[in-house]
Amino acid sequence: MTDDRGTTQPHRLEPHRARRCAVGESPVWRASQQALYWVDIPAQTLVRYELTRARRTEWRLPERVGCIAFDRSGTVLGALETGLFAVELHEPSADAARAEPSHAHHGTTTIRRLAQVEHDAERMRFNDGRCDRQGRFWAGTMVQDATTPQPAGKLYRYDAHSGLSAPIVDGLCTQNGLAWSPDGRTMYLSDSHPSSRLVWAFDYDIDDGVPTNRRVFADLNNHAGRPDGAAIDADGCYWTCANDAGLLLRFTPEGRLDRQLALPASKPSMCAFGGPGFDTLFVTTICPATVGEHDGFVFALTPGVRGLPEPEFAGAL
Repeated sequence: MTDDRGTTQPHRLEPHRARRCAVGESPVWRASQQALYWVDIPAQTLVRYELTRARRTEWRLPERVGCIAFDRSGTVLGALETGLFAVELHEPSADAARAEPSHAHHGTTTIRRLAQVEHDAERMRFNDGRCDRQGRFWAGTMVQDATTPQPAGKLYRYDAHSGLSAPIVDGLCTQNGLAWSPDGRTMYLSDSHPSSRLVWAFDYDIDDGVPTNRRVFADLNNHAGRPDGAAIDADGCYWTCANDAGLLLRFTPEGRLDRQLALPASKPSMCAFGGPGFDTLFVTTICPATVGEHDGFVFALTPGVRGLPEPEFAGAL
């Protein structure tokens, strides 16, 4: 295993006046805009930061939003508390942008429900999700109170032809870590609850979108932290945020830990590759009960490997 030698040290993506997130999640790089999007779950907010303009824009949503993807037109597919929604983002007016006294600009949204989910317990919401290589959207649910294990979480698939599937995987406490190998034939999924701390791999049928042959890929009970959101690099290695440990862990396709990168925040939540050459790794973070200087901000670093473009949802929303 190697450490973080030879990598760019993590730095805050935005200037120090930026508002920190309570629970930053679901970073998605949009190459057409040279911009990073992410969500702040309890704030019910979608954020965009344009690197070339150093400009932040925020959109308020009607429910807590766990994860997002985009279709080819730029419409957002958002997994919120009660289901999946199509979210059209409207830019701030020119007058509003000029009049805004803070660094953040505020747009408006038009929202349409795509699918509703009946949860098995109270106070549940969607959590981690993204599109597979074929453009199907996957997202899982969790009980928001994570103080005790409540395995009511389920993993769902959504596509433009069939809509929302029946639960594909169930018995999850804190669903996380969805990712696909570069060829799309291996799916990864984790449960980051302290009672689990496991990452699984599945064989994945790219034609039907069905995962099979579930097996343990990485057991973080043998490593530092809990497996949170994840990303795949161009070498097929799996990067997971080790929540509570302030680390990024990189596992080879064989499940061997080969790199460990330290972050200035204790609770990294999800990572995503982006930048002009997809050689930047962006990391969202969470504010713990005792907030440190860097908690709740988004970080960027150059780990020396490249990532892959985030798949878009196949079909119109």
